[in-house]
Order: sequence, then structure tokens, then C-alpha cells
Amino acid sequence: MRTIPVGATGSYALVVGPEHLANRFKDASLPAVLATPVMIMAMENAALDAIRPYLDAGESAVGTRVDVSHLAATPAGRRVVASATVTASHGRRIEFDVRAVDGDEEIGRGTHGRVAIDLARFSGHLAAKSAHREE
Repeated sequence: MRTIPVGATGSYALVVGPEHLANRFKDASLPAVLATPVMIMAMENAALDAIRPYLDAGESAVGTRVDVSHLAATPAGRRVVASATVTASHGRRIEFDVRAVDGDEEIGRGTHGRVAIDLARFSGHLAAKSAHREE
């Protein structure tokens, strides 16, 4: 992994579909608006986009912390754009400011943390953990 510079940015966009709505994703009694976990997923994807150019082959990054506020409702059919900016990078640990907008309206903001991983080593750890649980 190369050094990830503070200020690196990434983005992720999605058009809100029925599968992204709180009333389909979580509970039918909820309004037909973008579910908070889907907004967070978009923010996490934006963060990964910000650091992808600095990861070596066989590396990725997993989320370790999310602290966001969902500020406004978004109905189906609207385009949501999430963005992430690297605010700190300490070895494998990376911190981000994240934001999501629906047109000109900010619908979410907060902070997010990720850790860079070696995919093969991580998969090996998971396999060992699964084998241990089966015993």
C-alpha cells in the first residue's frame, strides 16, 4: 500500500430504487424513503473509491467505524451522490469525512474509518475462524 494522502477524495452515486427504501429494506410500516443503511453503504463506497488508487494488488479496506447523521428524506427516483475525503492516514488505518447529497440538499454527513487489509490473509483468518466455530 502506498501512502494515502490527506485530501484524497472519492465518490459513489446511485439512483434510489425500491430495493433502497426503508419500507422494503427494513420494515413495511416505514415511509418510502432512502434507508439509512443504504446511505451509509454509499458513503463507504465513496471512501473506498478515495483510497483505491493507493492500494496494491490483493489489498482492499474494510470499514471499522461509522458516525453519521441522516439529515433529510430522499424518495425513490432521486439520484444520491456520496463523497468521502481522507482526513487522516496512520499506516493501515484511514479516516474520512463523508457526505451525501440529493441534488443540492445535504442528506447526510459524518465520519468513517477503514483499515487496509491483505485479502488473502484476511480470507485465511476468516476460514480459520469458521473452522473453529464448527468444532
